[in-house]
Amino acid sequence: MGTYRMCGCFTRKFKIIEAAPPPDVIAAFEKYAEGGPQMTAEQLHRFLVDVQGQGGAKVSDAEEILLQVLQKRHHMAKFRKHALSLDDFFHYLYSADLNPPIDNKVHHDMTAPLSHYFIYTGHNSYLTGNQLSSDCSDVPIIKALKRGVRVVELDLWPNSTKNDVDVLHGRTLTAPVELIKCLKSIKEHAFSASEYPVVITLEDHLTPKLRAKVAQMVTQTFGKMLFRPESECLKEFPAPEDLKYRILISTKPPKEYLEAQTNKDKEKEKDSDDDVWGKEPTELTAEQEDEKTDSDASDNNRDDEDSDAFEPEIDSSRAPGYKSLIAIPGGKITGRLKEALKVEPDKVRRISLSEQALEKATVSYGTDLVRFTQKNFLRIYPKGTRFNSSNYKPQIGWMHGAQMIAFNMQGYGRSLWLMQGMFRANGGCGYVKKPDFLMNVDANGERAELPVKKRLRVKVYMGDGWHLDFKHTHFDSYSPPDFYTKVGIAGVPDDEIMKKTKIKEDNWTPVWDEEFTFPLTVPELALLRVEVHEYDMSEKDDFAGQTCLPVSELKQGIRAVPLFDRKGEKLNSTRLLMRTTYFAPSVVEATSASFSPVCHRKKT
Repeated sequence: MGTYRMCGCFTRKFKIIEAAPPPDVIAAFEKYAEGGPQMTAEQLHRFLVDVQGQGGAKVSDAEEILLQVLQKRHHMAKFRKHALSLDDFFHYLYSADLNPPIDNKVHHDMTAPLSHYFIYTGHNSYLTGNQLSSDCSDVPIIKALKRGVRVVELDLWPNSTKNDVDVLHGRTLTAPVELIKCLKSIKEHAFSASEYPVVITLEDHLTPKLRAKVAQMVTQTFGKMLFRPESECLKEFPAPEDLKYRILISTKPPKEYLEAQTNKDKEKEKDSDDDVWGKEPTELTAEQEDEKTDSDASDNNRDDEDSDAFEPEIDSSRAPGYKSLIAIPGGKITGRLKEALKVEPDKVRRISLSEQALEKATVSYGTDLVRFTQKNFLRIYPKGTRFNSSNYKPQIGWMHGAQMIAFNMQGYGRSLWLMQGMFRANGGCGYVKKPDFLMNVDANGERAELPVKKRLRVKVYMGDGWHLDFKHTHFDSYSPPDFYTKVGIAGVPDDEIMKKTKIKEDNWTPVWDEEFTFPLTVPELALLRVEVHEYDMSEKDDFAGQTCLPVSELKQGIRAVPLFDRKGEKLNSTRLLMRTTYFAPSVVEATSASFSPVCHRKKT
């Protein structure tokens, strides 16, 4: 019972109505229980196969579900007949633990080279907040690793006395953290969420002596966990399966850093691998960022580094130790991007582009980008004017095969929700196998038109749990909330759309029972977006939960869909009951839409 105050002196009381099974659930129970009051394990098994699309399910699986439900709902389960009542059946369907929308186990082929996977990637992983004045710490690194992030970025600078190494965002007011502290935290937490390899990308602003010290720190901290390539130039990256519980280092070889420093007066290009922080932050505007051309993609070093932080020559006795740690070498773009994207038969590498440089590159070099990423790594990072640690849409990078879409994990918002959604795939291990079409671009680079491959039908039945996760006056001080749900697709431009249900007034357990259909041209890159809001007539609607789920991973049938807060933390009780079904496209749809992994077009 919730009590709400009206006009200062009157109160209204609303009873929270317990959620009841929707008509589709009742109909399914009656059908598979064959009109009886209870459903046996054999009958539940038929439901799993026919409705839930679990063709590989066995009767023993149904028996296990039945037992778990009875043990949870009935203390004397062992003395009861092993069968489900309608309420038991509804409880099973509405349980996110027993009936989740996607699988929680690794099921992709993990034996292909690393370049064949999208990898959960962080940007400036040590920052606790904004890019200018927040603290540097190992805490956000630990949080990211616990969420399954597999690529951690560290900016290395000499400390104030020039005898040790700190991690900080250079030329800002960010307070440093010691490198050794970050390395130890990475070692401790690297595999708490996933057994697959962690890549540490290093942005090096060090003297040769300090590089040697870094090499010693890394070697002593990680020991046998550290992957060292057998040869200086790998012809192909190893597979994630072969790198379980291993740490990989990715950075530029020392020689390239020295060359970049020596030639910095001759070169005007900024180092996209190190972000666009060449000028003081207050002087860099979005307009200036937009004016950059192909040179924006250049992979040279920053021009704001302290000149006394570099020595004129590499100490040959120290640098090789540092260089030998590099498993994924970062490359330098000194000319046009098209030349940099040429695939070398006997060498693999990584290059980086800003989000804006990528968008420009896709116009002229889309095919080259896709072909390059079939063997090499492409890392995309946020533009330098995102001082508040915001993020960008990751789809354009995924559409062109970019494996490392570097995100500010503290930059909460819809873009990060999409990133979190993509990497819920494959059991949340941080590695998602790229679609086959990104690995099979025609040699002549012709743009192929793709038809609508499938139609996704989504039915939103109801929602529940808000009254357990929020105070009764959280959404409205005067009455229960007025919830509605937005459902849509994030993916290639032709697939993107958002729809919404009707508003259900004064109800903590809203029942919508509405259905939506989405034609998909590239379901492999599509994400199902779900947001719940509370309607407010006089102010901005209140946020009430969200989730993003990879369409390619969605389980068919009636499923419980847990919701998450703005930061991506799972709400304890709040969830939706939804049904997803796939259909073949109609003849008209099959000839109307087009998309190519080497191009994209925006809706007008």
